[in-house]
Amino acid sequence: MIFLSMLALGALIGFVGAGGAGVTITLLNVGFGVPIHEALAVALASMVFTTLSGAISHFRQHEVVVRTGAIVGLFGILGAFLGAAVSNIMPAGDLTLATSAMMLLSAALLYLRIYQGAWLARHFPVRQTLLTGRRLYVYGSVTGVLVGFLSAAFGIGAAAFIQLALMVVFGVPLLQTVGTCMMVIIPISAAGGLGYLLSGHLEPVLFLETLLGLMVGAWFGAKATHLAPLPLLKFCIVGMSAAGGIILLLFH
Repeated sequence: MIFLSMLALGALIGFVGAGGAGVTITLLNVGFGVPIHEALAVALASMVFTTLSGAISHFRQHEVVVRTGAIVGLFGILGAFLGAAVSNIMPAGDLTLATSAMMLLSAALLYLRIYQGAWLARHFPVRQTLLTGRRLYVYGSVTGVLVGFLSAAFGIGAAAFIQLALMVVFGVPLLQTVGTCMMVIIPISAAGGLGYLLSGHLEPVLFLETLLGLMVGAWFGAKATHLAPLPLLKFCIVGMSAAGGIILLLFH
């Protein structure tokens, strides 16, 4: 049942083009009663593989700012280990509430980016040139540790936070934010997953069932993306994260 459910969820994720880590956590925890720590571990570890193919594709199309992504991603490893360590000692109830809150905040950022782009541009002006030199390493280290911590501590991909930071702080062009974000997520997810594995929260069979279901489903779902009207895609991108956070909050 977990595999079949993840197959359906993967198709939805592939259709929408979003990571879906938060919805995966909600489905495992609320739908199948998987403890929140194990659900976070599985969702985070799965992201390594679900984002890898996308990152490679964007890299081949020259849609990745490698230096920026590498700096943020490498420092994100440190943040991910710290986040996993904090998550492992948090009580299940507190961790569930914090995760649902992060999912709702992520949904709010996605809403602003998709539906309120003009307002977002006024209040968070996008840098027009790529950040370089010493400031790239200073800002990259702080940003990497922060997003790595958030991602590992609460099991979310933190894509909305990463993409906003890449545009506003680092001056990454819009078309390159998705690919660069995927590059950042890979080492963060790997480090966070390793942190959960060392603590005994990453259950191998559950991980394989989830990963296979998501990857196969996403492959089929992606085939239908171009058939959907744009308003539906926008609604689903925001709605998935919001629904996951609300359900997790109500049933925790």
